[in-house]
Amino acid sequence: MDFRRDALLLVDLQIAFFEDPGLAEKQTEVVAAANALADAARAHDVPIFLITTEHSRDRSTWTLNMLDDDQGFLFHGDDSTAVVEDLATGGMTRVEKTRDSAWFGTDLSLRLRNLCVGRIVLAGVSTHGCIAQTTRDAYAHNVRTTLVTDAIADERRDYHETMIAQLAEDRQADLRTVAQVRREWAQGR
Repeated sequence: MDFRRDALLLVDLQIAFFEDPGLAEKQTEVVAAANALADAARAHDVPIFLITTEHSRDRSTWTLNMLDDDQGFLFHGDDSTAVVEDLATGGMTRVEKTRDSAWFGTDLSLRLRNLCVGRIVLAGVSTHGCIAQTTRDAYAHNVRTTLVTDAIADERRDYHETMIAQLAEDRQADLRTVAQVRREWAQGR
């Protein structure tokens, strides 16, 4: 099989994540960038995965810090787990996760393998958490990652910049802008 196909992964573009003041100021920019990427993906037959986080109220999906604090969040059905209003979700496949990585405990690997995906193009939040962990796990699955630097954000600018630099220096991700990715897809990458 030829694993040259790309897939676009949009991570945690949910109301709850943008309630943080550091991300709230970036919401319009990140969502516009995600929509631009999704439009290009649709035009060039690139599969799109909308990765969201949801937990069960029964504590069975809670992370250690949630258990330690005895406070869960992002419960299935809560308004805050909804995708942000301005994101155009048509044609996207939704994958729900309970950890930072989109790979952990999901069928993402099977889905990407079935579609012959060899590179994921990653956008969303937060750079130091879910974006970084998804990137590192993609590397562990021998799937290349492109971080779209103007389509990801973090609560803290220093975390964002440090993590992008580290992932690039570790050769676990290539860096592109929305315009560069759109150009690649238009040229048949």
